[in-house]
Amino acid sequence: MLSSVLKALSCGAILVGLVSASQVTDGSEVTEAAQVPKRPNILFVFSDDHAPHAIGAYQGHLGFGQWLAGVDTTPQIDRLAAQGMIFTRSYCGNSICGPSRATIQTGKHSHANGYLQNGNRFNGDQVTFPKLLQKAGYTTAMIGKWHLQSDPQGFDYWDVLPGQGAYYNPKLIRADGTRVVEGHCTDIVTDLAVSWLDEAKSSDKPWMLMCQHKAPHRTWMPAARHLDLWADEDLPVPPTLFDKHEDNASGARTAEMSIERHMELFYDLFVGTKDGTVPKGGSALDGSGRRNLARMTPEQRAKWDAAFGPRNAAFHAANLEGDDLVRWMHQRYLKNYLRCIRGVDDSVGRLTKWLDDNGLAENTIVIYASDQGFYLGDHGWYDKRWMYEESMSMPFIVRWPGHVAPGTTNDALIQNIDYAPTFLDIAGAAIPEDIHGTSLLPVFGGETPEDWRDALYYRYYEFPGAHAVPKHYGVHTKDEKLMFFPELDAWEYYDLKADPDELQNLFHDPAKAGAIAKLGVRLGELRAQYGDK
Repeated sequence: MLSSVLKALSCGAILVGLVSASQVTDGSEVTEAAQVPKRPNILFVFSDDHAPHAIGAYQGHLGFGQWLAGVDTTPQIDRLAAQGMIFTRSYCGNSICGPSRATIQTGKHSHANGYLQNGNRFNGDQVTFPKLLQKAGYTTAMIGKWHLQSDPQGFDYWDVLPGQGAYYNPKLIRADGTRVVEGHCTDIVTDLAVSWLDEAKSSDKPWMLMCQHKAPHRTWMPAARHLDLWADEDLPVPPTLFDKHEDNASGARTAEMSIERHMELFYDLFVGTKDGTVPKGGSALDGSGRRNLARMTPEQRAKWDAAFGPRNAAFHAANLEGDDLVRWMHQRYLKNYLRCIRGVDDSVGRLTKWLDDNGLAENTIVIYASDQGFYLGDHGWYDKRWMYEESMSMPFIVRWPGHVAPGTTNDALIQNIDYAPTFLDIAGAAIPEDIHGTSLLPVFGGETPEDWRDALYYRYYEFPGAHAVPKHYGVHTKDEKLMFFPELDAWEYYDLKADPDELQNLFHDPAKAGAIAKLGVRLGELRAQYGDK
């Protein structure tokens, strides 16, 4: 959109000669900028469930999750951040995998794009940013975890995992059929991305690649080379590991994502019985780990058993109970989660090295993000879904040499509805009027426009459903949050500045009545703005 481009030009955040058109309603108009040479390539690296507080570069920049400071989790992503900008107030509008991905494709909240919860089928016939990039002269590709049920549209090439995908020896689907590829999923997706880039570099057309990883999604199965990371040390423990949720609405006490009550030793943590056999029964929602063990090659399984066999024997010998058992489970979970992330970190390193080696680093925007945050034992939980900070927060890191100042941070409120208009603005393509988000190009320049948003809208739909998190919606400003659980007829209000860990629900505090009333009005305005009922 012209106004955002003019602001971006004033702060030097966009290429000379790139001009966006006025907005259109049908997404069909393409500007003359489609013919402008040397428009930037776009490399979008996307993971699943990567909590920002599990990224080294974010430590010290978040109000929550500081307990992980000092753990060397992501050296390559940290390097990317040092070369660009991290957004410290980056959020999703519906903290669950499929809906977040649908929002990124469309630039619209869930109620408008039709993908409310996992299990829905994405309507690929609607306007999406990859389709508009194609019309603007970009070559587009989607490789890795798609998770939207329908086949991808708007991509010149796609090669995706079915559903959640498997960590080891995954099945992959292309337009011409299905195959199984031996290896670890993160490495395979990276290999495919590099192969596609090798072909795309010979074209005169700019390209946009979405390289999307399964990791670190449950059930956490790292590559063999990472199985010994942190094996001989204790990782930090969140101070809220034993939170009883006494100040929350009742849904927090009935949700099924507690490490103590809902994480299972075999199905989640790969601990068999004392004799090494697979336990019978099990109520875990995600049996992918069990199935994946069975499909490993003998060599892969041997490496897995060599790593975990002695550790599992030591666990059985310890006969842990109570809080000590919870602490052990948290350590096993957190280490496997971070080991999966190290594979994604390796991928970022490989992809950025490819750009360097091929002379494309200067003219390629690299963005690292994930579909939502995740609980790493914070408040005793794993998983996501909530509007609370650990799950609503998303990492968002951008590197654009010459246009984004290295080593910078920005605290503007951004959301995944902003990705689509940003990509379109980069390409000089028209931004449809019905998109909910706003281009981030002006913000990339280092200064947040005076008229930037002051609040974010959130809505979660999936109940009844996995993990039994109740439906809720709310408004999030920089320093406050108001949430409503309609089926519980319950409200929560948090002063994020004074209480970043959201331990005190102040909704019934008379001293906060005025602030809460103002937020209630703002929530109504956002629902009307986005056409939600």
